[in-house]
Amino acid sequence: MEFVIGALVLGVGFLLAKSIRIIGQAEVMVIERLGSFNRVARSGLNILIPILERPKAIDVRFFESDVTGLKRIVASTSNRIDLREQVLNFPSQPVITKDNVTIDIDAVIYYRIADPQKATYSVQNLPYALETLTRTTLRNIVGEIELDQTLASRDMINKKMREVIEEASIGWGVDVTRVELQSIEPPRDIQQSMELQMRAERERRAAVTNAEASKRAAVLEAEGQREAQVRKAEGEKEAAILRAQGLAEARLAMADAEAEAVRRIAAALPGGDAATYLLGLKYVESLPHIAQGKGTTIFLPAEAAGVMGAIGGLKELLKAPGASRGDAPSGALGSGPFDVTK
Repeated sequence: MEFVIGALVLGVGFLLAKSIRIIGQAEVMVIERLGSFNRVARSGLNILIPILERPKAIDVRFFESDVTGLKRIVASTSNRIDLREQVLNFPSQPVITKDNVTIDIDAVIYYRIADPQKATYSVQNLPYALETLTRTTLRNIVGEIELDQTLASRDMINKKMREVIEEASIGWGVDVTRVELQSIEPPRDIQQSMELQMRAERERRAAVTNAEASKRAAVLEAEGQREAQVRKAEGEKEAAILRAQGLAEARLAMADAEAEAVRRIAAALPGGDAATYLLGLKYVESLPHIAQGKGTTIFLPAEAAGVMGAIGGLKELLKAPGASRGDAPSGALGSGPFDVTK
């Protein structure tokens, strides 16, 4: 009798333990009654009808790494659905590009269960379904583009993958938030070729930069030389103008002085004798230049005697009382090497 009572107590305790469920925050539980969907149990205390109601078990699959860095996939079964954003990370897969290059791509998907009922009954294994969908979508997208575009268009690939996966998984009650490519690894020979290409491109850029620098330096040097020549020419021009102005002013001053001397001579001599005086003076001044040089013989024409006589007459005129005023320059007749007063 005591054994029966004890068994009944144990049975009742077991049923109570199975009927009372405490669900944590951001978790739900799908409750089935007699094998069909009944309700979604939210966080907090929930009472299940023993034998008639039970939680629906779902498959859980996640990716982890051990202490050695070895990555592995862990699969299990749980009757609780996590409503937080989850990360589905799976091993890299080989993908063939449009130009027939096989590359390994490691992708990761971020998703959140929006409808627990659909996530439980619309798909048998939600993580595996998302992984398979991501793999096939990635193959289709990368197969349409070449290697260089694949390496340079991660954002475009992520956007296209998210659009395709979100559209396909909308019936599963899943909200795909992000899809990212973690790494893209081309084959070793392709990597070496790309490194050589990058090195050649850097060398080409360096050569172009050096050439542009040399060109710029040559242009600047030529501009400097041209500017220097222009400045020099402007300086020479200004100097020539100043010299010409100085020479013109000097000649004007000499002309004014000579005109003043002629006026004074004309004022000192009787009328009409100034021209004769000047002509004779120039004649006398030119004689030394004519007589320069060895073996030079000068024949004076007959007219020269008349000129010399005229000069002697001018001397007598200068001795006249009218010449004592000193209007004519002192020693005007004796300015050359041939002094007619002797």
